[in-house]
Amino acid sequence: MGKADLHIHTNASDGDCTPREILEKAIEKGLKTISITDHDTIKGYKKARALDLSNQLELLPGVEMSVKWGDKEVHLLAYCFDPDNEDVNILLLQQSSARRRRMAKIVKALQKQGIDIDMDEVKAEAGFSNIGRPHAASVLINKGVVSSFNEAFIRYLSSEKLDHINAEYCTISEAVQVMKKAGGVLSLAHPGPLYSSGEIEQMIDLGVDGLECIHPSHPYPVQKKFTKLAEKRNLTITGGSDFHRPSKSGYEPYFGIVTLGEQYVESLKRTSTQRKNT
Repeated sequence: MGKADLHIHTNASDGDCTPREILEKAIEKGLKTISITDHDTIKGYKKARALDLSNQLELLPGVEMSVKWGDKEVHLLAYCFDPDNEDVNILLLQQSSARRRRMAKIVKALQKQGIDIDMDEVKAEAGFSNIGRPHAASVLINKGVVSSFNEAFIRYLSSEKLDHINAEYCTISEAVQVMKKAGGVLSLAHPGPLYSSGEIEQMIDLGVDGLECIHPSHPYPVQKKFTKLAEKRNLTITGGSDFHRPSKSGYEPYFGIVTLGEQYVESLKRTSTQRKNT
């Protein structure tokens, strides 16, 4: 049975690899199915589906969305939605705009701490990518303010350090409504270290379809715990390597290793097909 990786980032958001490089790596690793899940954009997916390599494996539409839930920022993985749906594309454009406004606030906060950084530098680092904190981290590294991405996040860019900076992302309910209407299936990304059991149950009640049970941050007991919860609640099970490349995360070795069984992919696709048919 083939293997799947449903959590991969390209240089359309905060990864280093182009869509073509991702497809080449996936084929080399023997993956049968992948999903490119860039942050709040499907530009990487759309480039990948247009390549000739895309016929050598199954490429599912995907995106990792930053959404609001109360005073928390939550990441949802959406799959198998219609990538050409007008409401989906409008929502993702709004998400991109929210990212830019948030980054402007982050830059101002860093400037108040005496750090030499400006918005144009972060935009230049992002290029055509959907702007995010790793691009600010790159500027800090290039200027010698910090020596690594980990240090940049620990000292300046973690959610805890930026808790006073409000992002204007959509809510969980808004994401659920738009994505499900377009046939999408939504999974709570890497829940292991982030949420209590009660919080996860509340998000499920808001319409989240599944849990990312398999993730590099989930040791086997955590993976088993979430798999049991998903089976108990009849939820979709998703998983993947959360690949960016080593300059962005420590998950490089997991590409092609942290994978999902095809039976879960088939279940995901069935849910989407049923949703589209109704």
